[in-house]
Formats: sequence, structure tokens, C-alpha cells
Amino acid sequence: MKNPVGPVLRMGDEVEQIIAAIEDDNPDTPIEVIDRGAYVRIQGEDVITLTQDTLRRYFGPDYEIRSIGALMSAFNGRVVTTSDTITWQSISLHQAERKAAAK
Repeated sequence: MKNPVGPVLRMGDEVEQIIAAIEDDNPDTPIEVIDRGAYVRIQGEDVITLTQDTLRRYFGPDYEIRSIGALMSAFNGRVVTTSDTITWQSISLHQAERKAAAK
């Protein structure tokens, strides 16, 4: 993978559902999961997004996307958060978007 981006999550009960939610939110992006025992690295090429709506399908209607922060020990790329999404994107993609916006 040329520009891997995504979260590194501490191993816990929620990890499998979070992986499934990321796969659901990124159907056209191959997602790689690297299990290191104590943590799991989840990554896709250039950009992956996770939405609160998808997480709520797995965890229930009261689940807040900010709960991911307690599990995320690190990440690859640049993180862009809103009240209902987390997007991990490559630095090169972010720089290209900034150049295009400046024109």
C-alpha cells in the first residue's frame, strides 16, 4: 500500500465492530487489518472515513463517534473530524486539496 491511512486501536471488545463499520463506510477501498496482539492497525489507501451512523448500526442509537478516541492509540495520515465523521487521509492528498482550493 503506497499511502496507508487509518487508526491504530487498542485491542478490546469493540474492535471487530469498528473494523466492520470502516469496511461498510468504504466499500470501494480495500481495508487491511494488521493484528499485533495488543493493538490492531486498520488502513486503507489515501483516505478512509468512519461515520457515526454506521457505528450506531453496530453499537446502538446512543453510540457517539468520539468514543473511538478512547480506543485509538495512534493513526496514520491526517485526521479530519466533524461531529459525525472521522476521516483519515494521506498528507499528499491533503496537500493536493489545499493547492486546488487556493487556485
